[in-house]
Amino acid sequence: MSFIKRLQQYSEKKWITEKYRAILSDLYRCYASTLKDHNMDIAPYETIFDTYLDLMKEQLKEPFVFAPYHSQILAPFDYYHYGLEFLKPLVDLSHSTLAGIDHLHQIEKELSLGHNVILLANHQIEADPQAISILLEKEFPKIGQNMIFVAGERVLTDPLAIPFSMGRNLLCIYSKKYIDCPPELKTQKQLHNKKTMELMSELLTEGGKCIYVAPSGGRDRPNADGVVEVAPFDGQSIEMFYLMARRAKTITHFYPLALATYPLLPPPNTIRVELGEERKLQRGAIHAAFSGVIDMDLFPGSDLSDKHERRQARAEFICSLVKQEYSKFPS
Repeated sequence: MSFIKRLQQYSEKKWITEKYRAILSDLYRCYASTLKDHNMDIAPYETIFDTYLDLMKEQLKEPFVFAPYHSQILAPFDYYHYGLEFLKPLVDLSHSTLAGIDHLHQIEKELSLGHNVILLANHQIEADPQAISILLEKEFPKIGQNMIFVAGERVLTDPLAIPFSMGRNLLCIYSKKYIDCPPELKTQKQLHNKKTMELMSELLTEGGKCIYVAPSGGRDRPNADGVVEVAPFDGQSIEMFYLMARRAKTITHFYPLALATYPLLPPPNTIRVELGEERKLQRGAIHAAFSGVIDMDLFPGSDLSDKHERRQARAEFICSLVKQEYSKFPS
């Protein structure tokens, strides 16, 4: 039975709401059309969507609740590799690039010594964790699989995203953009964030952790000219991670990471509060560049007397490092 027919049956049985039936239908057609445009057959990937439909059914019936720190689920169902298999047909690996191999070898060594690594990166699509793992899979599979991602509310509560999030190691946090929505849950969300930070402190103290964080607090989006730009980094966000790393008293290294993944799964042009945004898929190359370790105490503006100005100067400097590498990616 074709996926579309199964989807219709699930909808008729009320296992899938009409809203998500429409989104899944469009997603499947977009996926199939994209593969066809690149002379690829959808047939070998039908099982990917059949599984996705069943996972969606489970989430709509009983949504998975993420703990403040979520460890990836590999059994009885391997959510990690499922996420990679879903994205791989869309990635043109022959034209994708991974820069900074020497830095990755250094990161690998530091992690083996029990040091921590925090990646300060831009963020472009929901599937950035899977995209990073795909690029690292050949030479640095452990770094890709074991990486911990600071994740926002949307990928933890949207039934379309939850199956992929379940396969990752996540520090679950409410971002500034959504912490007041709805207002009556603000205190609860703040307490959740406090618990997450406590757990992150424990992880850093334990050592050997590689954590990805996007200090912009959201995904990059096109400017008025339609050019996708790296979103500005928030100085207070970077300061928080820096202070936590210092308090852990375990050696922690900070590295900039630049990503270009936008074409695969472009986000809406505007930020939406409602869950269940439409997903439009494309096939293309993706790019990542790891740069050298950051001196968190010495940067242009590190001599400023006002601490807020000093923190923002550091954020702008780190963001400039990411932008510098981002500008080198093929257009």
